Amino acid sequence: MAPRRSGGRGLRRRTASRPERRTVLIFCEGAASEPDYLNAFKRLPEIRSSTAINLMIDPSPGVPLELVEKAAHRKRSDSEIDECWCVFDVEWPKHHPNLDRALRLASAEGIGVAVTNPCFELWLILHFQDHSAFLDNRRAEMISRRLDGRQGKRLDGAKYMPLRHDACSRAANLVARHEQDGTEFPNNNPSSTMFELLAAIEGIR
Repeated sequence: MAPRRSGGRGLRRRTASRPERRTVLIFCEGAASEPDYLNAFKRLPEIRSSTAINLMIDPSPGVPLELVEKAAHRKRSDSEIDECWCVFDVEWPKHHPNLDRALRLASAEGIGVAVTNPCFELWLILHFQDHSAFLDNRRAEMISRRLDGRQGKRLDGAKYMPLRHDACSRAANLVARHEQDGTEFPNNNPSSTMFELLAAIEGIR
């Protein structure tokens, strides 16, 4: 008797190979504006398809050095992390303490830093317009709220996403201007290296 032929397909199903997503861990000190912005960024389809972004929000009022220490500890203990970043501000008129130590530790541990001087609101301002004049925290918050119409710290991150590359270009120009003038950190007010974080994730240089 001839063997029976199966009219159906084999049980083994071919699976399409898809590139493995990178895992990026971001520590930030802000409890409202920064997470709102970064959560909108991670929800973009082009980001979600290639990168898993995990936000670690420090709920206690801390300083950048403590944030970097926590990031370094987590990075050492988790081999699944492809990149680790810290997002923090300089603050004016009174700076955070130990900013230089925070940057040195981040460099030694292979942790990226996205630092805005004076505060994250400058980065938000750059989505709408250039700004090259010195700012303190109060003035930066006032301009930022006027530009996007919000009342408090919470923001609609999705509103900023179509403008993020404009902000990156303006922020890069500020950094280049400070380098040309020889202005050293933390006196490089206004400035933001948030564009480096976005570029590292989006692959845009």
